[in-house]
Amino acid sequence: MNVHDSERLSGLLEEAGFVRAPDGTGEGEADIVVFNTCAVRENADNRLYGNLGRLAPIKARRPGMQIAVGGCLAQKDRDTIVKKAPWVDVVFGTHNIGSLPVLLERARVQEEAQVEIAESLEAFPSTLPTRRESAYAAWVSISVGCNNTCTFCIVPALRGKEKDRRPGDILAEVETLVAEGVTEITLLGQNVNAYGSDIGDREAFSKLLRACGKVEGLERVRFTSPHPRDFTDDVISAMAETENVMPQLHMPLQSGSDTVLKAMRRSYRQERYLGIIEKVRAAMPDAAISTDIIVGFPGETEEDFEQTLHVVREARFAQAFTFQYSKRPGTPAAEMDGQVPKAVVQERYERLVALQEEISWEENKKQVGRTLEVLVAEGEGRKDDATRRLSGRAADNRLVHFARPQEPVRPGDVVTVDITYAAPHHLLAEGPARGVRRTRAGDAWERRNAAGEKKPAGVMLGLPTVGAPPPLPAAPAAGCGCD
Repeated sequence: MNVHDSERLSGLLEEAGFVRAPDGTGEGEADIVVFNTCAVRENADNRLYGNLGRLAPIKARRPGMQIAVGGCLAQKDRDTIVKKAPWVDVVFGTHNIGSLPVLLERARVQEEAQVEIAESLEAFPSTLPTRRESAYAAWVSISVGCNNTCTFCIVPALRGKEKDRRPGDILAEVETLVAEGVTEITLLGQNVNAYGSDIGDREAFSKLLRACGKVEGLERVRFTSPHPRDFTDDVISAMAETENVMPQLHMPLQSGSDTVLKAMRRSYRQERYLGIIEKVRAAMPDAAISTDIIVGFPGETEEDFEQTLHVVREARFAQAFTFQYSKRPGTPAAEMDGQVPKAVVQERYERLVALQEEISWEENKKQVGRTLEVLVAEGEGRKDDATRRLSGRAADNRLVHFARPQEPVRPGDVVTVDITYAAPHHLLAEGPARGVRRTRAGDAWERRNAAGEKKPAGVMLGLPTVGAPPPLPAAPAAGCGCD
């Protein structure tokens, strides 16, 4: 969702007459630097203030340079940012990202910092201009905010109550994107499958998935992130029966212990969670399921942690994003008794990572010998130039590296390959491709590239990486995976 908000910010600035900094631009050469922040994990604070500190002497040498800070951390810290970093020109929150160009101009004219934090949503983000980062894949926001009260999560306090977008507006945006060449969309919401609660239709999300299935030219539909509480049978049926909805599900677990789940206020228990996984696998045997897990929540005992390991063994996740709990000021969990010692959390975390790594590898090995269609991606394979390979995502979102076909292949095209090797976090197709399908999405990428619109670097700092986050991060921090 932060990536998508960043696309909106880029679109707003470009519509206001600003130009993206070209490739190779140093951070001190851009006239405007925008930080779009997240408050889910503690290290976000440290990274922001570290980056701002690094820019202070640069701005002192360039008085016309402007720095803006927005997003969840800005919503949380408000006036604290300009107190800690008085060289910041603009602070704006999660509800008024559309104000950025006006605030920058006001700061320039008045020569003083502008802090504007709206308490409620001023305009649904999707009504704002957008500078899409991809020509072939796009995020589509269907709701903002969250009605849950998870004790570890600060997002509802910063994003507000859930507000749903009208189905007709969502489908209009999807159809427009497809007409422009997009073949894959990801539906976004803080609690995406609760869609409909604001408009009074409990089956609205499954209806939306089925409606996306009728959009001609739309080949892949994904969504993130759902909540087990709201994951109903009609959604599973819609996934299984709608051809372009991909056999992939990201379902946050957080803990396998009923005691911890209750303390987290997660409103489901282990049996309910595993029951969902069982139903999904019955309807879609090849579905790849990923999750989020927090280790060391206050009061977590060794027995509680063993229950988490039990669920991991039973669910056999293709991938897990794991986080060590740490306090987030303003959340109920931060005040709970039974804070788990760091050394204990670290030891449990390492055991969990080792188990999930083993399962991920075993699950990926089952893909060896299969023939998969891979949507060619841009920037997914860091070593592609050295290995003379290309990379992309299979239907179930597994990362696939494959040998370059002899014919030209563009991001957005589809390549059919035979999987020959599996690692815990990727698959490899070493032989020649079975076929290459040139697509309208590839045409769109080619047009953008020819026009010099290839994604630049340097003007937006502190942004999350586009695409899936790295699996099992080596430097974990507290998080819920919902932002």
